[in-house]
Amino acid sequence: MRRTADIAFTRSRVAIFIDGCFWHGCPQHYVEPKTRTEFWSDKIAGNTARDLETTRLLEEAGWMALRFWEHEDPREVVSTLVELIGSLGSPPRTPSA
Repeated sequence: MRRTADIAFTRSRVAIFIDGCFWHGCPQHYVEPKTRTEFWSDKIAGNTARDLETTRLLEEAGWMALRFWEHEDPREVVSTLVELIGSLGSPPRTPSA
């Protein structure tokens, strides 16, 4: 399955996702549509399950997956990322063959 992080710091092995409130079922802002409710309910549940699986797969591969909601203050998100990634440091470099 093809999945793409919104931002990836490959050396630090950090994948960042900015989840849309509607598409990912934000507990604060998601409002179920008035029409085709079964379709949308299934769609959002599928997206949420895929998000959880993606996070699990990344973590099993040694990555840190971070998720933020689209409504979060970008300055706070950046501040969190700068602090976190700065604390991780760079992994040791392997010599090129």
